Amino acid sequence: MQYFQAVQQGKQRAGKSQMKMFEAAGFGMLTLTTKKVDGKFQPVGEEDFTAVVNSEEGYVTIIVDSDGYTKAQSKALEKEEALSIYKKLRDSGVEEYPGKEIMIWTETRPTVQNES
Repeated sequence: MQYFQAVQQGKQRAGKSQMKMFEAAGFGMLTLTTKKVDGKFQPVGEEDFTAVVNSEEGYVTIIVDSDGYTKAQSKALEKEEALSIYKKLRDSGVEEYPGKEIMIWTETRPTVQNES
């Protein structure tokens, strides 16, 4: 797949995830539209999973594909607010991301929604 095609397809997929985030949080930022697999660009996956990660600015609720590439995110919030959005997404049918790390922009971050 050519890069341009991957971007276009990924943009459509991530846009759908962004709308889910917007419905749950009142705000949703589009993040990644492509990923590199075996040195080739591919669109982010169609599937949606949710998790919460900690950033420098606060806690962020995210929607990722099955490989942990972030497609949409909330703004940085207090942990309780991020977990509330996470719960809304789960209640709407979005499954919890089963992995322990996700890829957001160029960084790998651990998921924190199950911390006590």
